[in-house]
Amino acid sequence: MGRVWDANSYDRVGGPMTAMAAAVLDRLHLSGSETVLDAGCGTGRVSELLLARLPRGRVIAVDADPDMVAIAAANLGDRADVRRADLLDLALDEPVDAILSTATFHWVLDHERLFGRLAAALRPGGQLVAQCGGRGNIISLRRAAEEVMAEDRFATWFGGWQAPWTYAGPEETAARMERAGFVAVRTWLEPHSIVPDDPAQYLATIVLGAQVQQLPTNLRASFVERVIDRLPAPLTLDYVRLNIDALLGKAGSPTE
Repeated sequence: MGRVWDANSYDRVGGPMTAMAAAVLDRLHLSGSETVLDAGCGTGRVSELLLARLPRGRVIAVDADPDMVAIAAANLGDRADVRRADLLDLALDEPVDAILSTATFHWVLDHERLFGRLAAALRPGGQLVAQCGGRGNIISLRRAAEEVMAEDRFATWFGGWQAPWTYAGPEETAARMERAGFVAVRTWLEPHSIVPDDPAQYLATIVLGAQVQQLPTNLRASFVERVIDRLPAPLTLDYVRLNIDALLGKAGSPTE
């Protein structure tokens, strides 16, 4: 993962992420006895929804951020196997029956390796169902943020800064997945607008968090306020989600 998270704040304001994830979970075909990997579990809110679908099954919930993992472990207790793991280095003792991931893959820069590691974690014929930021995601907000980053009072803190996200399109994603051994691949973009209840906190925690953590504490609130001022009210985030449904080929897959 390419950034550090304020996990406590995310747990408070991440409701819109959980709501989007619930619709993704509905695409996962489960009998209730499977072992499912929640790839990028955050604070465990989506894992809780997944557990409700698995009365006889098991959830392995992984995330790269230590604070996210700590809160997820507290939220889930012994109902799930919560682990700290970078998806690019993911290694499980046994393959799982299915993988669910929401709002995570766009924080991984190497998608070629990502899908190879996920394929290695999945049994042949197993499902991968995911959603993440896709091509064109929050483009209005990103443009506003770039303008504010260039202002004199902020610019010095962004010298050499590179965005820690990858907003891929469906075509290149499908090709990468097929190279990793996935079949029956479906990838598509879906617009989804959100009006956050607490715009400043939501932006500082989630969509502008990578920029905010570049700044000294005394500039963070004003940076977020300047971005909000450049956007129409009420603040509406123009999310574009990349949806992914696939199966792992029966012959398995390469690990890289």
